[in-house]
This record gives sequence, C-alpha cells and structure tokens, in this order.
Amino acid sequence: MDNIVGIRFREGGKIYHFIPGHFVLKEGDEVIVKTEKGLSLGIVATPVRKRDPNYPRDQLKEVFRLANDNDRQQYKDCLAKEQEAHRFCQERIEERNLPMILVDVERFFDGSKIIFYFYADGRVDFRELVKDLVKKLHTRVELRQIGVRNKAKMIGGVGPCGRELCCATFLKEFHSVSVKMAKEQNLSLNPTKISGVCGRLMCCLKYEYHDYVEMKKGMPKIGKRTMTPEGKGKVVRQNVMEQLVVVALDDGREIEFATSDLSLEQTAAAGSHQRSGAPKANMAKQENGDLVKKD
Repeated sequence: MDNIVGIRFREGGKIYHFIPGHFVLKEGDEVIVKTEKGLSLGIVATPVRKRDPNYPRDQLKEVFRLANDNDRQQYKDCLAKEQEAHRFCQERIEERNLPMILVDVERFFDGSKIIFYFYADGRVDFRELVKDLVKKLHTRVELRQIGVRNKAKMIGGVGPCGRELCCATFLKEFHSVSVKMAKEQNLSLNPTKISGVCGRLMCCLKYEYHDYVEMKKGMPKIGKRTMTPEGKGKVVRQNVMEQLVVVALDDGREIEFATSDLSLEQTAAAGSHQRSGAPKANMAKQENGDLVKKD
C-alpha cells in the first residue's frame, strides 16, 4: 500500500494529496510537484500516512523533488508580482467603475498564467479590464468569479467565537449546512446568531450535529406530555449534553429531571381503546374497491 502526503499551495488553501515516493517528508517541508498548472511549489500540510485503498492510485501524482534555494527565490518573486498585479487590477477596477470586489490574485509558479478572483452580486462585463491586464502583464489572464463563502476563506477574519475563521485555517472544503442543524442543537434561529461573516449559515453548525441527533434519540421532545416522579407535565426545555429535561408540571411547578426518570404519557384515545378491549372491525375488500364488514 502506498503512502500519501497532504500539500497546500496557498495559506488557508485546499490540501491536495500526493505520493511522497522515496522522499522523507514532514510538515512544513517545501516541495516541487507537478500539477495541472505545471510545476508548483507547495508546503507539506499533513503528515505522511497510508493511502486508503478505496482512493485510486492513478489519480495521485508523486512529489517531483524537494525545493531548493532557486525555487524559493522564484516563489518569492511570484508573490511580489502577484501583489503588483493586485494593485494594478484594483486601480483599473476603480477607474472603470466596475461593480466587483477583487479578492485575490494567483500567479502560476512558471509565470505562464495569472488568475484574478473577484466577487460580484451579478454578472460583470470585464472585457476591457482583461485587455488592460494582458497589456500590462504580458501573460495569459483569467478572471474568476467566486461566491461569498470563498470570499471569506480567501480574505480571512475572526468569527463570532473570537477565533480565526475555520474556512481560512483548517477547513478543507465547504459542506452543506441547514437551519435544521441549528434546531437540533436548540440554538437560537436568529440569523445574526447563526450566520458567519460571509452571511451564510456558520460551517460549525455541522460539527456536532450528528452527535446531537444520536443523543436526542432517547429524550422526549419539547412539547411532549410525560410522566415524572412528581406527576404529569409537559417538556419545555432540554439539556442534551447532560441528558436532562425541564418539565412544566400540571400543578404549575417547573422541575428538571434526568431523561431516565421520565416516561411518555399515552394518549387518551389509545388508552381508552386498550381499556375497552373492543375488537377491531373485520373488513374485507370487494372487487370494486369498497370496504365492507365481514360477519
């Protein structure tokens, strides 16, 4: 079984997997790898580990070689030219009054192409801007529109929790997040409380969602009638992590109980049916589809 290693090409960027080959690599090492963009300098982001046999080997490429001083200098020059291109592009956007926000610039390691990432609410006619960029940079130019989540990932920032944005640090890819995840965790559905700096639902709503679903399976739902050691009442609050619920008793008191001390109350209709012992009507279906009682 082959080993694989995770390599990142930009700070906070997506991690791609390669086969380390005969190289002994550790986190932080700089390597040269072959990508769809040609040779690129990347930094080892995850330790070497065994490849999952379900992950096709033919989709992985080997590390080409370790980076040397010339590669590091070329990478620094590339970053400097990215900053220069960013300044020029921003100036042209302002001069042409284009409704777009320039987010990031990526220049290929060999200088064969440069990509400008921008955010805009709708479509933007940037044909004249492309002409300006090509004339100035003398290379292939691509303008790529991104969404608000990728915008936040590229720019970075601090979330409501006080920590750096997950997407800009360790989150490898975006997952689908729904309001249902907030409901299952008994969180406030106020949009300002469950939305990130990008304006979308926070990615962290997914982190503990499945644990909450599993832990709530044995708990009575809010609003359900239940029998407690102190009498009957209705569940008004849940403490999922500690498996506790607050019950509003029929006598007006509110008491907290462990889930194991409760039992759901049977519905009156079901209880009366069980007590009556009335036999169910024996029905048969005629050929025309009508139901009739059998004697």
